[in-house]
Amino acid sequence: MSGLRTLATASWPHPQGSGELPPLPGFTASTFNPLVAAVAELCLTRHRGTDRADGPDADRTGLLLASAGGDRATALAIDTAASGQRMPPLLFFQSNPNAVLGHIASRWGLTGPVVAISPRETAAPGRIPADAVELAALLLADGDADQVLVIAAEQAGPGGGADHATAVLVTSA
Repeated sequence: MSGLRTLATASWPHPQGSGELPPLPGFTASTFNPLVAAVAELCLTRHRGTDRADGPDADRTGLLLASAGGDRATALAIDTAASGQRMPPLLFFQSNPNAVLGHIASRWGLTGPVVAISPRETAAPGRIPADAVELAALLLADGDADQVLVIAAEQAGPGGGADHATAVLVTSA
């Protein structure tokens, strides 16, 4: 990540974890949002400890979510509900990928920009897409943020595999 300095990183599945995602109140029917929140929590805790909204560098930290596939489980649940069943209100709320980013920003007191993108290519587990790295560098260069938490998250596809996410907290070099 040329031009960027890495402050902390985290991945899910977490090597020392149980493999179970912590529940995320207000989000249902999908592992996507708990996955994003869990990897963000791990990364920010590695950098700041347990300081939340009053952390020393909480201001002007941006959030950038990159996912080529997005929240497939919520999309499927909405499609199913739209075919004649009652639509659970939480599904509409969580269908916006920025909803989980707002949750993270509120929990940690982050005041920088919030951006969700669909990169050209899916990143391999443990990697951040080049599109996301470029955008993080741009947010920092433009002065929109002092730090950016970049999260790449993908749910398991129809062919199998496992949900995975990586978070990298970066600042200008």
